[in-house]
Amino acid sequence: MMAYYGCLWLVSLLNLAWCSLQAWECNSEKEVAWNILSLFTASGMLFLEVSLVAFLLQGNYASGLEALTRTFVISGCAVGLDILLKAIYLFGYGVPLFVDNDEPTHRVKWGLWVVHKLLLTAVYGFILFMYHSKWRERLPARPAFYKYITIMFCLNAMALFACGLTGNGAGFGLWLYDITTICYHAFYLPLLYVTFLADFFQEDDLHLENVYYSEMKDAGFFRC
Repeated sequence: MMAYYGCLWLVSLLNLAWCSLQAWECNSEKEVAWNILSLFTASGMLFLEVSLVAFLLQGNYASGLEALTRTFVISGCAVGLDILLKAIYLFGYGVPLFVDNDEPTHRVKWGLWVVHKLLLTAVYGFILFMYHSKWRERLPARPAFYKYITIMFCLNAMALFACGLTGNGAGFGLWLYDITTICYHAFYLPLLYVTFLADFFQEDDLHLENVYYSEMKDAGFFRC
């Protein structure tokens, strides 16, 4: 979990930079820098998503270094392929994946985002289905996992709907897509911390307090 915490910090810094440098999107002189920053920020957040999904699908037996290694290998392969494809479309074909403007609808761009959101929605939907099927016991029993999957399924389904509308020229679709993007970048990382890491550190703190209590008890501080 500490390794995942380190990744969360790194992606948080990238996301903070992405949010702070929004003006670069409208500056043609910094278009390449904006695309690179957006590419690594989106890929970093996708890495966190895929890591959690890969961990969930390993079932209740996922623990220890072996499970962590397997999770990071799966996540690295998926995100590496994602970066490669996006880089080809960005810098090879000039598809403005991370720039939204008033130009006519770019069907290739929104088609790619539809495929991207469709895959994520399908994965989260499949895990939700598992929670309500006979395979439920293969997933962690903690309610936090189920709540996380439900939130991510709804967010990606909404983003998928927005991309489909925008690709067909509906102005409302672009507005809805921007809302989902803002929610994703503003609340996803805090959601990860509150859902998973907060309990992890509280458990460590509680364990540490028990150790201190035992040491003080052995030293005779609590004798009547």
